[in-house]
Amino acid sequence: MTTAFTPAAPDTASALRFITCGSVDDGKSTLIGRLLVDSKSVLQDQLAGVQRSGETDLALLTDGLSAEREQGITIDVAYRYFATPSRKFIIGDAPGHEQYTRNMVTAASSADAAVVLVDATKLDWRSPELALLAQTRRHSLLVHLLRVPSLVFAVNKLDAVEDPALAFAHIQAALERFAQDAGIRVAATVPVSALKGWNVVTPHENWCGYSGPSLLQWLEGLPGTPADTGLPMALPVQWVEKFSSSADTSQGRRVFWGRLGAGNLQVGQSVQIFPSGQSALVAQVLDHARRPTEVGAGHSAGVVLDREVDVSRGDWILAAPVAQALADDDFDTPEPAPVGRRDLTATVAWMDDEPLVPGRLYWALHGHRWVKAKVRRVVHHLDIHTLAEEPAANLQANAIGVVELSLQEALPLRAFNEARIQGALILVDTASHKTAAAALAH
Repeated sequence: MTTAFTPAAPDTASALRFITCGSVDDGKSTLIGRLLVDSKSVLQDQLAGVQRSGETDLALLTDGLSAEREQGITIDVAYRYFATPSRKFIIGDAPGHEQYTRNMVTAASSADAAVVLVDATKLDWRSPELALLAQTRRHSLLVHLLRVPSLVFAVNKLDAVEDPALAFAHIQAALERFAQDAGIRVAATVPVSALKGWNVVTPHENWCGYSGPSLLQWLEGLPGTPADTGLPMALPVQWVEKFSSSADTSQGRRVFWGRLGAGNLQVGQSVQIFPSGQSALVAQVLDHARRPTEVGAGHSAGVVLDREVDVSRGDWILAAPVAQALADDDFDTPEPAPVGRRDLTATVAWMDDEPLVPGRLYWALHGHRWVKAKVRRVVHHLDIHTLAEEPAANLQANAIGVVELSLQEALPLRAFNEARIQGALILVDTASHKTAAAALAH
């Protein structure tokens, strides 16, 4: 299989956030343990604490919950940190069990890359037309839907099969067919043995007919998530700071804090508040240390406006569509209210045990704003085996489908494939308060 690109120059300016995912017991925790040990990011006393019968159990370096150690599975997402001379990394060890798919989605939503492990011993690797495991396909599709920039397939446990070169060739071909049919861009497919450390940190020369970079070398060259800086400015307000005693930073006015979802924020910008439609100019932009600055999408900031307007947590500060009245300081004529959407079609990753059915009411979280959302119709669900869009009356647990929603209040939504922050919602069960779905607006 030819890869989509070759490793770029390492991005040393930012840490790479990546997750490991795939089916249960494919070796995700062991792979992370191997990365930590072989990159010399584990202290001796930590290694001593993961000894079992004289052998080092690398999976215990990430499986920290007592239930995880008892059952030998990953339940919650475990984050670990390590660095090489070229780059820093933040790893999320996502669970493979279907029951904990919601935890995997949570980890993938903020990842720059995903390493999908494929256990060679679980597949009919002798067959050129072998079928991939359902969770391999499901997790890859979720990574693709959530716009994770890079996906790497790591074919694991090839040391445990009779003919590793044949196994890798057949599995690689199956992954290539699946990725092409699903429209998934694959950065690389790498044969590895997490248990023995082959091709994880250092290349294992010409093993399985593969002579490319090791998994870590690929990760060192993967790009970070590009910020949506080319879109109109949009800031979801997370916290409103009351009048500050420090007049030199806030000019005696309230400061509106949040992480910029899109565009760029700078002094003098014309903005509108959603949903009220009130207009103002940006008087100051502050960083976390209250220093004046300019901010791009993906960074947190505090905003001071040039006049007092009604802004609360959950509101949005948006680039004003009409600027001439602001430039003339003519606020007697109200601006048109920002346009929002109350009806939308969305791709949904359903994570609740109870099925999604038309007519049900849920809480929808968009930015920091909560509104009621009603399911009007299930358009179709995606068959993860055939990738066919099939009619459906409901969505069962772990299903991926398209639904139509009606919102109690309008939201400043954009299509998720254009704007990650403005296009993403979370659906929450109104009774149990459990996260029911990730919804991606069309």
